[in-house]
Amino acid sequence: MTDVMPRVQHPVHAPETETWPTLARPRSNPVRRYGAATAIRLIAKDLPATIHLDRNRSFGLGGPAMRVHRTSAFLDRLGQDAGSGFGEAYLAGDWDPEPGTDLADLLVPFAERFSNEETRHLLPKWAQSLRWLVTRSQPGEQENDRAGARENISRHYDLSNPMFAEFLDPTLTYSAAYFGGEPTADLATASYDELSAAQLRKLDSILDAAGVRSGSRVLDIGCGWASLAIRAAQRGAWVTAITIASQQALLAQRKIAEAGVGDRVQVALRDYRDQIGEFDAVLSVEMIEAVGEKYWPVYFDAIERRLAPGGVGVVQAIVMPHERMLATRNTFTWVQKYIFPGGLIPSIEVIQDITAQHTGLRADVIRHLGGDYARTLRVWRNRFIEHWPAIAALGFDDTFRRMWEFYLAYSEAGFRTGYLDDVQLLLTRR
Repeated sequence: MTDVMPRVQHPVHAPETETWPTLARPRSNPVRRYGAATAIRLIAKDLPATIHLDRNRSFGLGGPAMRVHRTSAFLDRLGQDAGSGFGEAYLAGDWDPEPGTDLADLLVPFAERFSNEETRHLLPKWAQSLRWLVTRSQPGEQENDRAGARENISRHYDLSNPMFAEFLDPTLTYSAAYFGGEPTADLATASYDELSAAQLRKLDSILDAAGVRSGSRVLDIGCGWASLAIRAAQRGAWVTAITIASQQALLAQRKIAEAGVGDRVQVALRDYRDQIGEFDAVLSVEMIEAVGEKYWPVYFDAIERRLAPGGVGVVQAIVMPHERMLATRNTFTWVQKYIFPGGLIPSIEVIQDITAQHTGLRADVIRHLGGDYARTLRVWRNRFIEHWPAIAALGFDDTFRRMWEFYLAYSEAGFRTGYLDDVQLLLTRR
């Protein structure tokens, strides 16, 4: 394969509203449409990007460019829901990057606004005060109690094991790899061939930090497709790996057997709140984002309760600036609506506050992987685009393709600008 995939130009299309009812065009509202157009002018006033709203109206300072194909529909979506409208308009085919513009490159200037300590917002303060008119709250059905958590997790991780296998590396590790060096120096050179080694480096960094060795008792909370559990077992550890995604658990068991460590790893379909026993190391990689704010204290309490005397925990977590987490904690975002229902990204500060106030644990950052995640996401997106025919053959439509391209590019932009980070935290008893 080539290292860099060309930008795929999509035909303007309208999704099937029976399959995608949330993408049905909202009822036109002239006031909301005017408000959306005003917001675009304000956002683009000093934005190093270009928004071609229609043939006669373009905004921005130049740079990566987007072309709106259906102006009225685009504005109606933005005017109805500030949290999801922009992404939904992309799913519906209302806009595309201009030819030659990469989707993540286009989203970077928007993400930079949030990562800049002086701005942290797309709109001026007076306009921010009106956001409540077009901001939705997270629905109650996404509650992360035991039943809700299983439903939320299943909607993403049980989508299709073969689909994930098409773009992840052979270990099926679905979290930030660890490339080392300057991982965002030249994303155009991001290669699938380097991904597996970087993922194994990440797994080893976690096991090293936790002191996992032969004979260690290890608990892997939210084990994914068991790459970390397998790596720990290959060191001679005894591993309990738990997940609440049923199809994921089945494939994890098969991969463990194929790796020849079935006698050392037990996979259980079990909520973290129901785990018992003591372990020398408790590991959890990029699961806290799906726990939900209400249950963060419960999650860290569960980790502490499972640690044997002298044991340590390692949590790898996607994080955002504390002020942004506080500002968005009660809003319903595009990512929550379409990708990770019930999720919320924490901040380092809130993790350290919760562990200090609700547990006897201390949380120390031992590694930042934000730049590595940007590179990981670029490789995944290139691979997803290249392997789209095989993914489509599994029964996924063009709207699903646009949804996942937007999700991967949107996430990459967040990590490239520092709006998002990915950290490994060492949890020890105070």
